[in-house]
Amino acid sequence: MLHTFQKQLNRILLIAVSTALLAACNSAPPTTSTTSGDKTAAPTTASSPQAGSTDKKEKQKIRVQLPFLKQSLDAPLIWAIEKGYFAEEGLDVSYERGFGNADTISKLGTGKYDMAFSDVYNAMEFNDKNPNDKIVAVAFYQNKAPFSIVTFKANGIKTPADLVGKKLGAPAGDGPRKLFPLFAKEVKIAPDSVTWDTMEPKLRETFLLQGKVDAVSGFYTSVIPSLIKGGKTMDDIQIFFYDEYGLDFYGNGILVKQDFMTKNPDAIKAFLKAYFRGMQEVVKDPSAALDLVISTDQSKLMDREAEKLRLKLAIERMYVTPEVEAAGFGGADMKRLEKSIAQTVEGFNLKPATVADLFTDKFLPPKEKRMVPPASDRKPLL
Repeated sequence: MLHTFQKQLNRILLIAVSTALLAACNSAPPTTSTTSGDKTAAPTTASSPQAGSTDKKEKQKIRVQLPFLKQSLDAPLIWAIEKGYFAEEGLDVSYERGFGNADTISKLGTGKYDMAFSDVYNAMEFNDKNPNDKIVAVAFYQNKAPFSIVTFKANGIKTPADLVGKKLGAPAGDGPRKLFPLFAKEVKIAPDSVTWDTMEPKLRETFLLQGKVDAVSGFYTSVIPSLIKGGKTMDDIQIFFYDEYGLDFYGNGILVKQDFMTKNPDAIKAFLKAYFRGMQEVVKDPSAALDLVISTDQSKLMDREAEKLRLKLAIERMYVTPEVEAAGFGGADMKRLEKSIAQTVEGFNLKPATVADLFTDKFLPPKEKRMVPPASDRKPLL
């Protein structure tokens, strides 16, 4: 009997001890792991007392469309992404190829993208049709537009006047083609003194190389590398730059819809800060920037020599100009922009528009943050 009582007493004591140990375990403070790779550690939540020191704010996603296929001209964007400049500003930036400036404007207008790289002159046409849903430039990364007429010296076209009676080629929506009547006016020839042959963009240089047209209109950053790749040399080529004949237009800008601009001012400021930091680095070391762009080409179809020439033309004629040297990247001379807008209204037969309708510089970083690196700091493009 006594033995049975002793067994029951031992069982009660065992249960009591176990209960006490369990209570002590539940009330003990949790241990904290300092190893970032510890997959078993419980995630810190926003409601946790430690969240303020360990939890990173989610980055805002920004969807960007390029004007065309990814090229060396996109080096500032690629550099800023790959070097983490956008991430430092709290942004998660992604991009997709474009299919020409007009198409890029159209897709930005639908809201498919948050930002786009295109020109304000095509945006003017969109705004003309959508006055309550406008597109606005928040920066110009190309200080000069690459508008041109390109031909071969062997064709006997030495001056714009020699274009009279010739056949020119370009896609139907080509910007320089649409502006040709203004170019003709500036060089004092009749707009209808030439005939036009229309083709797909990818066939433009082929038509010129095959002699099917006497000259083409287009962006010289696209036309010239293709002609060089086709066997021509720079000595073979004659270029009439629109900006040397009275059409001093700005090139592509960074564009947003007005609604996005109103709702996301901080994101725009952050984007421009990172982007122009990338631009400064590209100008300082264009060879490294070119190599970085090519390394991100998943198609492996980029031609380094063609892209090198494209970037060289861009830096020398579009990115770094006397205006940019004085005022920094991204801005605009209001009188110059006003004149080009008026010329576009005339050339495209649009409703009148003002600079304020199309451009604002209020999101740009301070001038000292977007100045061109000193010439002594700039490496050659190799």
